[in-house]
Formats: sequence, structure tokens, C-alpha cells
Amino acid sequence: MLELQHVDAGYDATRVLHDVSLHGAPQGIAAVLGHNGAGKTTMLRTAIGLIRPTGGTVLFDGEDVTALPPSARVARGMAYVPQGQQSFEQLTTRENLQVVADRRRGARRAALVDQALGRFPALTEVIDRKAGLLSGGQRQQLAIARALITEPKLLILDEPTEGIQPSVVAEIEHTILSLSADEGLSVLLAVQHIDFALHAAQRYTVLAAGRVTSAGAGGAGAQDAVRQAMAI
Repeated sequence: MLELQHVDAGYDATRVLHDVSLHGAPQGIAAVLGHNGAGKTTMLRTAIGLIRPTGGTVLFDGEDVTALPPSARVARGMAYVPQGQQSFEQLTTRENLQVVADRRRGARRAALVDQALGRFPALTEVIDRKAGLLSGGQRQQLAIARALITEPKLLILDEPTEGIQPSVVAEIEHTILSLSADEGLSVLLAVQHIDFALHAAQRYTVLAAGRVTSAGAGGAGAQDAVRQAMAI
């Protein structure tokens, strides 16, 4: 589904990613692990097109999308949920979902909002509350729900459970697993903590200082290799 081939990328003259390659699972979950500053967010921003690589190639569904802007990648089936539970704070939960649905064509717009709420039932309890008044966990659920309204083939999540209460973390993790297992959605997940990532992921990649230090199949058998690569 998503493939990065020998990618170099960064910000202005600062190079963050060095010869990074990644192979996402065609259907399933791929996890990118690493400590703060490892380059995980830069990798995801490069994948979605917010950063133009200075070297290497980004492929999506076998197509070279390296030169395409984010809007073109979204049109091809990518969706990106950045770190930080982003939303339109002055709009209600319903309005946040509707503003994305209104960009979709046809009669499915109302159904897409209903489907998003079905995946995160807790949002129905705050449907008319402004997003700026929601808890961090509710805002993160809203951010993921908004991304799902675009009906992506690939959902890219940057630290989706960071700073969120454990009960909501469990709900988000369950939704990620069900989207992949039941609906065939591909997920690229960037996290620091390895337990859920390796439990859920078919493939993993570990970054340190912008370089790949370990990669392979996920699962419990990968824990030793990942812990060694992350020096934990």
C-alpha cells in the first residue's frame, strides 16, 4: 500500500530522515516506533506530502506520489491524523464531522457521519458541545472520526493515544484493530510505546536519529529486537 524508498527529508537545511525505507502492510497495521526526536512525525508528514523529500521515492498503491501535494494524496485514499487531537475548536462535534462530510459527493454524506459516530459512540454524548470544550480523549476520537469520513484506504495516525486517559486509550486501540481486521483498512501508526504496536502490527519499523535501526514482522516475537533497537 505505502512504501518509502531511501527517503531523505527534513526542514529547510536540517536533515531529519536519512535513507529511510518503509514497507506498509497491504491490509493491516504497520507501526513506526522510536523515542521523541527519532523522526516519526517527519516520516508521516513526508508520507502524506506535507514535507517534500530531498531524496528517495514515496509510493502509494504502486504509484509514485513523491511530487503530489497532500490534497492529491487524500484524493487517492490517504488520511492523516496528526499528533495533538486537532479539531475546529469553535465548532461543535457534529459540525466538525459535517464540515468534512460536506466535501464528499452524493447522498452518502449523512451516512458517513452516522458511521463515524458508530465507531466512537461516546461522541454522541457530546454531539452539540464545542470541540474546544471536549476532553483530550474526546478530541482524539473526533479527529480520527473526521479522517474516517473521507473513506480512506490508508489511515496515518501520529501518537493517537498520547496523553489520553487509559479507558479512552482502550477504546481507540479497539477501534484501530476493528477497522483493520473487519473493514480491511490499512493503518500506519507512529508510537513510542511498543506493547500495543507490536500486538496489533503486521510490520514494524524502528527509527533512531532519523535512521531505520530495525524492521520486520510484528508480534510478540519481535519485542526483543524492538527493545534492543530502542535501547529499552
